Amino acid sequence: MPDPDALNTSDGPNTSGALDALRSRWLRTLLAARDGACHPDPYPYADNLLKRWSEPQRRYHTLDHLTAVLDRVDELEEYADDPDAVRLAAWFHDAVYLPERSTNEERSARLAERALPEAGVPQETTDEVARLVRLTVTHDPADDDANGAVLCDADLAVLAAPPESYARYAAAVREEYSFVPDDAFRTGRAAVLRQLLDLSRLFRTPYGEREWEAPARRNIAAEIERLSGGS
Repeated sequence: MPDPDALNTSDGPNTSGALDALRSRWLRTLLAARDGACHPDPYPYADNLLKRWSEPQRRYHTLDHLTAVLDRVDELEEYADDPDAVRLAAWFHDAVYLPERSTNEERSARLAERALPEAGVPQETTDEVARLVRLTVTHDPADDDANGAVLCDADLAVLAAPPESYARYAAAVREEYSFVPDDAFRTGRAAVLRQLLDLSRLFRTPYGEREWEAPARRNIAAEIERLSGGS
């Protein structure tokens, strides 16, 4: 039986415009991160990752989320020490995703550790990508972790969305956890949100702190109130 976390390079390309745009973004990032030697065709790696991000169990952690995180990394790249490592981490950070498991970040990091060296990425960059993916468990980078600040801010930027967009995000998260009874979901979701509010700062880049911190905290507090009221 094939390893479910191994990259399958037999799938053909998806020719839709949105997927082609993502494949082009992958190509630019991978080529920038490679060591310059002769390496395998980069597109099958993109196709496998895009297939993973399109799995049917996903409702929030979808291609739309991947695209949004990549867009935010582009927006914040001036704050990163290695923007291409952060972009690669964005591609891998939820590449393995099953809502009922608590090991998704670890499995995603291990996927990056196997795939990136094969794709031509130096070990130092691979190690940084895997570290960044694991950091998304807590979204709590150290003060001097510039790459971590950019990835975590990009991943959490949805929390600062306008209220209607935030409501759609929260509804999509609930759909991903449709197998969890309502009472248990409300309790668990509220606990996760309170952990975020307990962070001294949700956003670590100057831009994120300035533009996203206050609206994110308002959205989170409002959702906790809804969850507590059972609505």
